[in-house]
Amino acid sequence: MTETTGNRPPLTVWIISDGKPGHVNQSLGLAEALARATTTETHRLPALPAWRAWLALLLKHAPGKSLPSPDLIVGAGHATHLTLLAARRARGGRAIVLMKPSLPRTWFDLCIVPQHDGIAADTLTLVTEGALNRIHAAANRDVHHGLLLIGGLSPHFEWDDDAIQLQIKSILARTPDTHWTLTTSRRTPPEFLAELPPSPNLTVVPHTATPPDWLPTQFAQCGIVWVTPDSASMVFEALSAGADVGVFDLPVNPKSRVGQTIARLADSQRITRFVRWCASGKLHPNLHPLAEADRCAEWILEWLKKKN
Repeated sequence: MTETTGNRPPLTVWIISDGKPGHVNQSLGLAEALARATTTETHRLPALPAWRAWLALLLKHAPGKSLPSPDLIVGAGHATHLTLLAARRARGGRAIVLMKPSLPRTWFDLCIVPQHDGIAADTLTLVTEGALNRIHAAANRDVHHGLLLIGGLSPHFEWDDDAIQLQIKSILARTPDTHWTLTTSRRTPPEFLAELPPSPNLTVVPHTATPPDWLPTQFAQCGIVWVTPDSASMVFEALSAGADVGVFDLPVNPKSRVGQTIARLADSQRITRFVRWCASGKLHPNLHPLAEADRCAEWILEWLKKKN
C-alpha cells in the first residue's frame, strides 16, 4: 500500500501484526486514513513471539532490516506490544498502540483507545468511539438494500436464537420493499441458519462464504444495517459507513462495558433498539457518520508537526 505525491518523502508506517483479523483491521484502518491525509508507504510485519521480542528489545534488534526506517510503528493487540518497542529501539520512529496496552502507556509515544476501555484522554492519549476500522462513509447507499449482521455467544449478552429469529421475521415482514442480506459470524450457533425460514426478500450468506472484502462492499451499498448487540465492532463499522443502524434486543450482562456502550449509543440516538423501532417503525437517521480513523490520522499528523 503505497502512495507518492511529487518529491515529498513518504511517511513510512510499519504495522506490527498479530494476525488476528480484528486487530489487523484496526491498524489498517489507521494506515489507510493516514494515506488519505498525506503521502505514505506502509509495510506489515509479523509480531515476534514474546521471548524473541524481549531478546530483540534487549539486543536492539528488530525485523524489517530491508525496509526503510519507520516514522510510525502501529500495533493492536497485546502480542504486538514488545515487538513495537523493539522495532522503535532498533530503527527509530514513534510507537503508536491501539487499544489499552498491557504494558505502561508511558512506554509508547501515543495511545489510541476506544471509550469502553475506560481510559481518560490526555496529550498522548486519544479516546475514540469504538475500535478503529477500515470503513468510511459511502455516497450512494441504497435505502432499499439492508444488511443483517448476526453475532452469537459472548460474555456481554445472553444469546437467544428464538428471540433473534422472531426479530428478523418481524423486520422482513414489515419491510417487503427492502432486500436484505444476512450473514453470520464465527460465534453464531451452527443451528441458527437451519432454523431460519426462507423469505422472498432475504439472501443468506454464511460467514464461511464471504471473501475478505465482502463486508466493506456491503457496507458501501446498504442504507440500513441491523446488528446483534454483541457485535459492537460491527455497530461502529455500520455507523462509519453512514447507514442507519438498528440493534437487536438481547438480555444484557449489567457489568458488561460493551453493553454499556450499546446503551450509550441508543441514548444518544446514534442507533435504534428493536423495541423502539417496533413502536415507531423508523430508525434514527445517521446524520453524522463516524470517521474515527480519519480523526486519529489528523491528530497524529498534528502531533508530528509539533515534534519536528
